Order: sequence, then structure tokens, then C-alpha cells
Amino acid sequence: MDSSLILVNLLIKIGVAAAAASILVRSVEFKSLLFREQRSLKQRVYLILWIAGPLALGVWIRFLQKSFLAGDLSFETTILLGVVAGRFNGMVGGALLALPAVLHGEWATLPFNILCGALAGQLRRIAPDREDIWSFSPGVDLSVYRMIRRNLPTPRLFDWQVMFFGMIVALRFVQSELSHFLPRATFSLESPNWWVEAAIYATSILVIGTELKIWNSVRIQIRLEEQERLLLQARMVALQNQINPHFLFNTLNSVSSLVRFDPDTAREMIIKLANILRRLLKSSDAFVPLSEELEFIDNYLDIEVVRFGRNKLQVLKELDPASLEVMIPSMLLQPLVENCIKHGLSSKIGGGRIYLRSRLADEHLIIEVEDDGVGMGSAVLLEKPTGLCGTGIGMANVAERLKVLYGDAAKMTIDSPEGNGTLVRLRLPVLPSDDANVGAIYADRSSTRR
Repeated sequence: MDSSLILVNLLIKIGVAAAAASILVRSVEFKSLLFREQRSLKQRVYLILWIAGPLALGVWIRFLQKSFLAGDLSFETTILLGVVAGRFNGMVGGALLALPAVLHGEWATLPFNILCGALAGQLRRIAPDREDIWSFSPGVDLSVYRMIRRNLPTPRLFDWQVMFFGMIVALRFVQSELSHFLPRATFSLESPNWWVEAAIYATSILVIGTELKIWNSVRIQIRLEEQERLLLQARMVALQNQINPHFLFNTLNSVSSLVRFDPDTAREMIIKLANILRRLLKSSDAFVPLSEELEFIDNYLDIEVVRFGRNKLQVLKELDPASLEVMIPSMLLQPLVENCIKHGLSSKIGGGRIYLRSRLADEHLIIEVEDDGVGMGSAVLLEKPTGLCGTGIGMANVAERLKVLYGDAAKMTIDSPEGNGTLVRLRLPVLPSDDANVGAIYADRSSTRR
């Protein structure tokens, strides 16, 4: 074959390998099979079919289009399967890739592919660190440089990446010699020009290295997303741990004011507090249905009603039954209700009312917590819940949690004109509940509370 045609096919071959690797890794199922250390037999078979199945078509196309040789990636794919997924995958995948060639008389391709898959899988087993597999560089100079740096403080004769590089070159040499001895029994691109032959060797290394680099970049991205998720979870736990002591501190202050002059009522409040704490200890969910959150608010208000007096603190509810099954962040409403009592009603001689409202609008949950107390001053608008109205830790926690969980998708507004009470409105994206009936159950037993 003409040298220029060989070089064109080599360039196309690298492009085909990059395209195939990029297309495969777009599948969630493929990524779940590829980026795991332990696989069941069923998962191994699926991974082989995912990789070797489509690329076997490239081998078949080589026989249909005699001039298009770039689609045959059986040699590189067999080694890739073995080094990424082990000997079984490498040998079985190599056999599957050799099937079209065997059907067209190239019988020697089958044992050669099985040999490549077995050696690559064995090399994977002796790798001291599996990260070496994913960080393989087609440039042997970089591998040699890293080997020298690692061996300077502590000399080591074994370097996995250099061995992998050498194995690819050695197997490519075996394939070349096999095609010379059995020209009709196997296929291999060959050229009498030494520089074209060197390009053929380099292409095999580049194909394997390119596919590994593409998959490793996705693997790193998945790890970063997992780390981001864990960081977000830790941040939410920190916020939850922040609000719970704050709530407990304020509630104990309410109990302490009753201990001396009304011990029976103080005992009743302690029992209610114990029930609340039991609920907090049992539930570690970041999200709960709105109905469950309102049940918690009921228990909290039982304590506050005792402290204020049943004639001075009234709670009115206007709840859309359809909204009660929507999932919201746990302990989201308690700081808002506490803010109404502490800043709105505590200084009002005649007491007052707290209004709790919920409804669905445009695939969003609207929650309103309002009081008719003394207000908090001028109106405050939080288009993005990053700010804070007031100086308490509770309202800051609500704003921070909304920002962490929803970003710009949620909105919190606070309207508090002087002397006319405070209205806090939350607009949250609707999250589906695991139990669609929970809202209806709570709607049946929720009534206007006085």
C-alpha cells in the first residue's frame, strides 16, 4: 500500500478511536460499568459488548471497503479492554473483535487477540497502583522522566507505565512478524519505509493513550462531582447542626422562665421538648414533606403557646392540600416562625397572630409565614438568598440553606413595614415526594389552630 495512503489511514484511525471513546463515555450505563473495580459476570459481559461490539463493526467494514483500514481497532481495543477491565474482558473481547476476521479467513487473529488480552490483563494485575493505568501517557519520554524522578530517592527497577509502553510495542512487533509469516491469516498495516513503520507503531500507542485520556478525564470529572456532592452534604450537615443548638437554646430559655413560678407547666414543656428532640435525633433526612415540617412546627408552637398564653398567641393556617406532599429542607420553617415570635410578637402587649400559608404556582411551592407584630423596619428584598434580615442565626441559616440547595432557583422575600408585621415568602422549586399520600393524610387532620 502507498505510504501516503497508510499515513491518511493512521490519522483517521486516531480520529475514529477518539470519536468512539467519546461516544461510549456519554452513556451513564457505560460509565457505571467502566469506572468500577469489582464487576459481576453479567457486568463484565455488558462491558465487553459495550466496547467490543461497536468496534467489531469497524473490522467488518475493512472487508467491505478495502481502502478503509482505519476502522480496524481490534489490536488496540483488545489491549485496552485487558488493561482496564482484566484478563477475562481482554480475552473475550479480543475474541469478539476477531470474529469478523476469522469469518473472512484471517484465523490467526483469534489466538493473537486472546494473547494480547491475557497479557494486558496480567499487566493490570501486577500494577502497584491502579492510577498508573489511567495516567498512562503515550509519550514514553514522560514515563521515563517520571520513572527517573521516582527512583532518585528510592531506586526501583519496576515502572508500570514503561512496561505497558514496552508491551504495546512488543505485541505490535509480534503482529507485524505474524503478518509476514502468515500474510493471509492475519491483518497488519505494513510499510517498507522505516519512518512509516514507526508511525504505525506510534499510532497504536496514541490510540490506546487517547482513549485512556478521554475516559480518565470523565472519570476525574465524576470524582470532582462526587467530592462536590460530599462537600455540599457536609455543609448542609453543618448548617443543620447549627440550627438545632440554636433552637434548643431558645426553647430552654422559655422553659427556664417557668420553672420557678409554674413548675407543672415547665414540666409539660420539657416533655414536649423531649418529643421534639426525639424527632430530631431519629430523622437525618435533608428533605422532608411539607406536612412533616408543619407537624414539627405544631410541636414547637405548643411550647410557645404555653409561654405566651393561649389567648395571646394564635396560629392560623391556610394550606393547599396539594402542596403538603412537596419536599422541602428539614427545619426550614422553624426559624421563620421563631423570628415572628421573637421580633414581631414578643414586644407586643396584646400578643398577636401567626399565619402559615402554602400553595402551588407555576411548578413552585409558595410558603408564607406572616405575623401581625411590630414589624422589622423598612422592607427588605432578597432576590438571591445570600443576605440576612435581622441579626439572628436562624434567618441567616434559612438564607444560606436556600442558597446552597437551590442557588438562583429559589427566592426569599421579606416584607416588614414599620408597625405592620412581617411577611416572609419562600418560592421553592417543587421536588417530588417519596410518598404521594403524605400530603392528603396531613390535610385531613390539619385545621385552623388557635
